[in-house]
Amino acid sequence: MNHRQVTYLTQAAMIAALYVVLTFVANAFGLANGSVQVRFSEALTILPFFTSAAVPGLYIGCILANILTGCALPDILFGSLATLIGALGTLYLGKAARKNPAHKTLFAWLSPVPPIAANGVIVPLVLRYAYGIIPLWFSVITVIAGEIISCGIFGLILLFALKKYGASLFPNT
Repeated sequence: MNHRQVTYLTQAAMIAALYVVLTFVANAFGLANGSVQVRFSEALTILPFFTSAAVPGLYIGCILANILTGCALPDILFGSLATLIGALGTLYLGKAARKNPAHKTLFAWLSPVPPIAANGVIVPLVLRYAYGIIPLWFSVITVIAGEIISCGIFGLILLFALKKYGASLFPNT
């Protein structure tokens, strides 16, 4: 295994672990599951803007967090899939930003949109069919609101804090 592969695996593992820990923190406040969710860990969904290692890290971290916080099987599968889809969207925005530096700030501001959209579509359906939470429109509103707080506010704060040091923190991406 070469240095680049070790760096990639280490970054993915650290992001997964951080996702689990931050989900436990949110869970301690009753914010990790249910119709009103503000998972602090979802702020990490902006990390694919800097490194592709964040994609598997977020996906595995979400699976583990969902299992360890006692989520239903559909939530473990489809909730994690929503995080994966959002992370992939943010990854593509990060790649587009590196290819087109003139629009880098625009792509940075758009980076929370894929996770907000993916979770806003998938998680309300999971809440309806896995947990029986109704009405669906209420879950759509609360999940999107929670994602805006987690990804749109906390995530962007994290992104702009890391922006200056992204190249040194996430080399070889």
